[in-house]
Amino acid sequence: MIRSEGQAGSVPTYGAVLRVPRYLPIFLANALSMWGDYIARVTVAAVVFERTTSPLATATTLAVSLVPTFFGRSLVGPIVDRFPYKWVLIWSHLVRAACVLVIMWLVFTTSTLWLIFLVLFALELVGGASTASNMVLLTDLFEDRHLYARAVGLGAMSEQFNQAIGLAVGGGLVALVGAETGLLLDLLTFVVAALVILFVVPLRPVTGERGKGLRGFVRDLSTAAGDLARHPVLARLVTLSAVASLGIAAPEALAIPIAGRNGWGGALMAAPIVGAVVGILVVGRRDVHQQNQSIVPLALLMPLPLLATALHPPIWVVAALFFVSGMLQAFMVPLQATFALVTEPALRGRIFSLAGSVSIAAAGLSFLAAGWVGQHTSAHQGVAVCAAVCLALIMVVAATWPHRRVRTAVDHAYAATSSRAA
Repeated sequence: MIRSEGQAGSVPTYGAVLRVPRYLPIFLANALSMWGDYIARVTVAAVVFERTTSPLATATTLAVSLVPTFFGRSLVGPIVDRFPYKWVLIWSHLVRAACVLVIMWLVFTTSTLWLIFLVLFALELVGGASTASNMVLLTDLFEDRHLYARAVGLGAMSEQFNQAIGLAVGGGLVALVGAETGLLLDLLTFVVAALVILFVVPLRPVTGERGKGLRGFVRDLSTAAGDLARHPVLARLVTLSAVASLGIAAPEALAIPIAGRNGWGGALMAAPIVGAVVGILVVGRRDVHQQNQSIVPLALLMPLPLLATALHPPIWVVAALFFVSGMLQAFMVPLQATFALVTEPALRGRIFSLAGSVSIAAAGLSFLAAGWVGQHTSAHQGVAVCAAVCLALIMVVAATWPHRRVRTAVDHAYAATSSRAA
């Protein structure tokens, strides 16, 4: 028997993941792109807050960066399944670079916020294709599913880490040198990512049957939606991700209003993200079955620290509460890995896109809800109210969680690796 580094009973190292051919340059390109993207988000949000001093307008900016991804991911699902993901990735990166260039021009030549929102909407709309294609790429890249589960954790940790850097650096750039540097960096990251995909990712043909023409495109999309809604495991995983987004989004949406004009807004937004990195490191050391068993308990604990923000504690205490809540968000890593492996390969593009659109729509609505509550009460109370509602929704999902079916799906997904390693 040839023992795989990710065989059942062992937890592969991050080094083993990075040694998989072609993964390292793809990983670095994604990390660079995420860093620049989040710098741009906090830069635009800070510009909006400076011009309006409105928590609702600031939260709306963040929502605008997420809501279009709902439409993008919903509509591009069949596209990802119809065209090689290499070309979908390259063109989506180049189009987003062009959108950033337009945003740079608008920020420095006009005070009309709706134009900035419109181009930001277009940028994130195109980003839906990139996200779904990258997920399909990774499932093809890692035949060893234990290595794949570890790669999902590494990718999530990288996303959180680079998001924290982007948010903190973006806030500092606005205060020190203005918004131009952050937006220029964002533009360059998309160009670099496109070049890496061009030279590193192999061209693979699409598989499976596809409907023809526009009618077939719509039919493929509706079929995937029905498959997702009826699946006993996938539907529950998506539901939990959606309801948890309220507690995850509220701290980021209201961090800048909580900090006010003291310059700590970016760092406060980064606190739950840094916490998520720590949580991913801890959860990632456990066996994949133990990780999946921790999904519901961690989800229930995640909103609890945020309830204390209703007491209006000092800003360093708020940062600590955000950090702890971020650690508990690590349940999303096994949730995402299990979702990907349970999905039928020929449908991954459209299913990943649809599931992502649900999560993104929930996050966008959560940003708006947090901003609305913060506008009518206070930023501190807005976080606490969102956390309370989130906890109640997660309790409803937990009460009907299909533990046995999830366990069976996990056993089946990871047993395939062990049989191939024999």
